[in-house]
Amino acid sequence: MVMKLDPPKAKGRKRVSQRKMLEGVIFRMRSSCQWNHLPRELGDDSTIHRTFQRWVELGVLEGIWTALIEECRELDGVNWEWQSADCSMGKARFGGAP
Repeated sequence: MVMKLDPPKAKGRKRVSQRKMLEGVIFRMRSSCQWNHLPRELGDDSTIHRTFQRWVELGVLEGIWTALIEECRELDGVNWEWQSADCSMGKARFGGAP
């Protein structure tokens, strides 16, 4: 899935494992930690962040979400009558809105 939406370039350094990058992104989203506080075993924090930014720009994360929704639909695994959203609060940079 990810390879289709974000193929490696023909030249340059080989990309790190996209699976490892996805694990790093998921850890970051679930924990709300700063990018530079990601555990070392997930990979280089700058590489994970650059991959995340590239995936947002290319729509990779939306593609993953779409595939998950379709799979859940096929498995009848989503109760569409009850939905919930989770978010984390961060400090407002520069004071935030008044």
